[in-house]
Amino acid sequence: MLILGILPIIAAIVLFIIGLNWLGIILAIVGVAIILFSGFRTVRPIERGVIERFGKYTRTKDAGLTWVIPSFDKMYRVNITEQMVDVPPQMVITKDKLNAQVDAVVYYQIKDVKSSIYNVDDHRRQLTSLARTTLRAVVGNMTLTDANEKRSDINSRVEAILDKETSSYGVEVLRVEIQKIEPPTDVQDAMNKVVKAEQEKIAAMDMATAAETRADGEKRAEIKRAEGVKRGLILSAEGKAEAIRVVANADADKIKVVNESAQKYFVGNAQILRKLEATEESLKQNAKFLVDTNKVQTIVTDASGVTPISPKKTTKT
Repeated sequence: MLILGILPIIAAIVLFIIGLNWLGIILAIVGVAIILFSGFRTVRPIERGVIERFGKYTRTKDAGLTWVIPSFDKMYRVNITEQMVDVPPQMVITKDKLNAQVDAVVYYQIKDVKSSIYNVDDHRRQLTSLARTTLRAVVGNMTLTDANEKRSDINSRVEAILDKETSSYGVEVLRVEIQKIEPPTDVQDAMNKVVKAEQEKIAAMDMATAAETRADGEKRAEIKRAEGVKRGLILSAEGKAEAIRVVANADADKIKVVNESAQKYFVGNAQILRKLEATEESLKQNAKFLVDTNKVQTIVTDASGVTPISPKKTTKT
């Protein structure tokens, strides 16, 4: 673009020399306009611009419109959004001497655009290589079972190491995700058999527990049923005993009432009747009586003061 701007200016100079001033002025204006417009640069919001002049860093430009000197200044655009690096699958020897194929992805973001250009040759390639070696080191210190069960721990440890190592070239590691940890086919088959056996064992234990629980429930139900029958019999016996007591108490009350009535209404009459019967018997035997003068009453009506005396033979003198 600079050459395109210089050529009209040179042509304008030649026209000034030969006397065509007005045409030379037009060409000179066109050349200057080309040079000026060729220096404008646009930086997007997701980018930052690093500007060099003759190979030397001059400034970093934020998003917007900027102007550089054509052919003297050069601007490099750096993406500052979150980016992903796919770590190629690799074979790793675990702590228990098994081979495992490990695959992962790394998410990062550039925080210092100047450092990402001048402190490392290619930050993406550097990050990929560092992630591979870090994964080998971390997974290699774990057994295959631990590596599969503790993927979140592997992610956290690898992320911490990468973030520390890449801070010098302006890269912040956001997260690391293990995509797969696959053992060889024969080892995978053996592991599947172990898992299946373990699941069958758990299922058998669950069935035994369920059967035991069911038997315990039936036992408790029988106990409750027996306790109910026992309680029913006790209540029935208690009811019968209570009924007997009530009947006995009623009979006793009846006897008591009869006795009280006899004592109140019948005792005196019985004594009088007895005395009359005794008097009648004595009279039949021609017995003599001593009569209490203080109690002279009709013997037939009241014999309470009469005492029968046995008859005696008279002796002759």
